[in-house]
Amino acid sequence: MATGAGKTFTAITSIYRLLKYTKAKRVLFLVDTTNLGKQAEQELQAFVPQDDKNIFTNLYSVQRLTSSYIDPSAQVCISTIQRMYSILKGIELDERNEEIASEQGTLPDDGGTIAYNAGLPIEEFDLIIIDECHRSIYNLWKQVLDYFDTFLVGLTATPDARTFGFFNKNVVSEYGYEDAVADGVNVPYDVYKIETEITSRGACIEAREFVDKRSRVTRAKRWEQLDEEIEYSGNDLDRKVVSEDQIRTVLATMKEKFRTEIFPERGDEVPKTLVFAKTDSHADDIIRIAREVFNEGNEFIRKITYNAENPSNFLSDFRTGYYPRIVVTVDMIATGTDVKPIECLVFMRNIRSRNYFEQMIGRGTRTLGKDDLQRVTPAAKTNKTHFVVVDAVDVFDTTKSDSHPLERKKSTPFKDLMMQTVMGNHSEDNLSSLANRLTRLDKELSSTEQDRISQQNNGLPLKDAVKKLFDALNPDKYLEKAKAMFGKANETEVTNDEVEAAKQELVKQAVQPFDNPGLRDTILKIREEHDQIIDTINLDTVTSLCFDPKSKERALNDIKKFKDFLEQNKDKIDALQVFYNQPYHRRTLTFEMVKDLVEKLKYPPYSLNTERIWRAYEITEESKVKGNAQALTDAVSLVRHGIGLDDMLVPFAVVVEKRSVGKKWLQDSIVKL
Repeated sequence: MATGAGKTFTAITSIYRLLKYTKAKRVLFLVDTTNLGKQAEQELQAFVPQDDKNIFTNLYSVQRLTSSYIDPSAQVCISTIQRMYSILKGIELDERNEEIASEQGTLPDDGGTIAYNAGLPIEEFDLIIIDECHRSIYNLWKQVLDYFDTFLVGLTATPDARTFGFFNKNVVSEYGYEDAVADGVNVPYDVYKIETEITSRGACIEAREFVDKRSRVTRAKRWEQLDEEIEYSGNDLDRKVVSEDQIRTVLATMKEKFRTEIFPERGDEVPKTLVFAKTDSHADDIIRIAREVFNEGNEFIRKITYNAENPSNFLSDFRTGYYPRIVVTVDMIATGTDVKPIECLVFMRNIRSRNYFEQMIGRGTRTLGKDDLQRVTPAAKTNKTHFVVVDAVDVFDTTKSDSHPLERKKSTPFKDLMMQTVMGNHSEDNLSSLANRLTRLDKELSSTEQDRISQQNNGLPLKDAVKKLFDALNPDKYLEKAKAMFGKANETEVTNDEVEAAKQELVKQAVQPFDNPGLRDTILKIREEHDQIIDTINLDTVTSLCFDPKSKERALNDIKKFKDFLEQNKDKIDALQVFYNQPYHRRTLTFEMVKDLVEKLKYPPYSLNTERIWRAYEITEESKVKGNAQALTDAVSLVRHGIGLDDMLVPFAVVVEKRSVGKKWLQDSIVKL
């Protein structure tokens, strides 16, 4: 199901029906972060079945696990997969590991597999529902699902090949984003592109210039003269070089365009905005500069990341309070988190994973009624009708893939990652994360630094060590090695035991260089020495500003579908017959006729609603559109504009009010005469 389309609500409805009408006694709702667990608990506490006036938690016992104790009377248990793993293994859980998504957190280093636990038998649950299952069914966590003898139902908006494989391609229900938008369950979005000179082409800092250099670890600055020219590209921004004016230019442009193009009806009030940053350090730079650009205090813009203080409190404020107006995150709110008032997403980092990108876009898709939106954004005049994605890094034109991230232990310090490898943790996740970080470092090394590492690595470059790590993760390499080790002519002759022996030999060869403390120390020292250059010399300029042409194409396509609908149904739908066939004085339109028209618009192949069509006209005929679609009756205005009766597109209530005022003026004038 599309993000924001009601996966949790659908799951709770199913749980209710199973508990009430079948022999199901206990259900496990499995999440991978504490935040998602709390959201699920809140949804259960608010759920009122259609056939009962009581809320779910008055009918059935619900427990969100915060310790190893499972209430025997609980009929619905909510748990992170990390906690369930710790319960089955009988080990203590570091609660910080529940704050981070399962695919990003630190995997336990206890080794081994889950054995039978008499305190939690395999038949304990009649059903397990796995939220965000594209993240929770791999690695060590998969053992939790394999342990229980029960039915498994996965919920996700972004399945990949591995997800389909795990569930044997058994897709029982599919409800995409386009369907959700057509049904009014999700809102559509427009893309506004900001392109700057430095973002697109980078810049050059001449030799002998004095610049700030900043430690990546401590952020301490020092003043230094460059020995040689530094030329950097847009891809180097906020990693190798920080261009403060590039950040300032994007934010200042965004501030101006909020008022004039993106949300012109809001005045100076900034919509609830979520900014995606590259790193924690990048997020700090954005926040500092944004406070200057918007001339606002600390409460106006906040950082919500796994490393920030009180992320849950700030997230709650973002969801229900006026402040903060802008939140900057790296990955904490990028997936799974529900913040309905968000009306603007800003990409200041590029994304190459298709699934991750779709999850990030999903942060803005949720609907919100006028009253609820006005509680946090008083300047809003309608329901949340759409959201805008500000693309400052050309993310929509970047080729996306279905690959999953190599980095699987983001919260583990680099030094600890190497030491775990040395001490015998040769898990796939450990080796993959180490290879990923070394690959990044290798791309940043100067020739002198490469030589320093080679001297400690028997004359071999760092990329040689990285290649061995990747070979140790590649099943094709296992077969090649097994054939060579055991003298087999082809793959069919190789046994499973021989493949395993070959794998262990490749792992041994891959980790052997890191047994050398000299190599480890050199790598760590070089990594710490890598400073960011703060470019205060080159000033940035905007080179292109516009709504993405693809947004206009989508809008034109929606208008074409709408006009096709009008033409093909002019003799079939009563409301359309009023406009097309009857004389003007006989045109009596009822509310039921309008309601029927709007409902039929939602059906395939049109899959449209009034808000979406109105927005399409706003994008393509901006000068002819006044106001926003606010009521069901605005379909009348759309039809009149669509068939050419009205040149301007104005909300129906405004038209009626103007006609009433005009009629009263005419009556008053006649009386005076």
